[in-house]
Amino acid sequence: MPVQCRERFVTVRSGARVFTADWGDPMDPRLPILGLPGFARNVKDFAHVAEAIAPRRLVSLDYRGRGRSDYEEDPANYAPSVIVDDVRAVMTALGLHKVVAIGTSFGGIVAMALAVTAPTSLAGVVLNDIGPHIPKDGGNYLIEAMGRERRPATWKDAAAEMHAILPALSLRTEEEWIAFAKTTYREEPDGTLRQDWDTAIVKPLAHPESAEADLWALFAALTVVPTLAFHGGQSIVLDAETTAEMRRRHPTMELVTLPDVGHAPTLDEPPARAALERFLARF
Repeated sequence: MPVQCRERFVTVRSGARVFTADWGDPMDPRLPILGLPGFARNVKDFAHVAEAIAPRRLVSLDYRGRGRSDYEEDPANYAPSVIVDDVRAVMTALGLHKVVAIGTSFGGIVAMALAVTAPTSLAGVVLNDIGPHIPKDGGNYLIEAMGRERRPATWKDAAAEMHAILPALSLRTEEEWIAFAKTTYREEPDGTLRQDWDTAIVKPLAHPESAEADLWALFAALTVVPTLAFHGGQSIVLDAETTAEMRRRHPTMELVTLPDVGHAPTLDEPPARAALERFLARF
């Protein structure tokens, strides 16, 4: 039976409305989980995690320009620093005073930023296939993919398109790829499909300030926070050299490598599910 989900919009400081999904029992005594999606992803990526940990509470959000949150006329409002502020506003609005954050890809960078800007709010962090160094080729590949308008004709075409872009995901059947496509595209009122994000979200990444950001300085704030890191062995975003340096700087960090999985693990892979269950049981 699907776990109950409460859907809300939180109005952040600029007046933008940010969509949130709030699963599970808000009175559950365990610390709530904060699901931070990837850069062009949305709350749907955490629905299966919410079901797996129910009745424990899990809250996720669509960043501006993604999913059901407001789109912006000025791409500057998609800057990572703005997104971090929005996450903090959502946490305040929904009473998330202390959480275990699960950050996939860009969401992991948001979690690192929270360790700097709101350190007392984090009891633990899960970094899903992200680190303080992103290989240039992998980063550029994803930026190009996210910045392109996409209008597949059918769900089957959408699934094939995602398979072509991210061939090393742990999905195996056509049904699994179609289900993934339905978390990636949305159906318009006229029945056509389009990507479920504003392609302008990539524009702030071209700003020199983004290129010069020192993610290792953010990661340093996690060294006092219990951390579990997932590494897709075929990832184009996180390499073995970076994970080795992460472990050197954060010796207590648990690292789980999924050898045949690319960017990013769904967290539904059996080794990932088992490691996540063990980690969350600590809080």
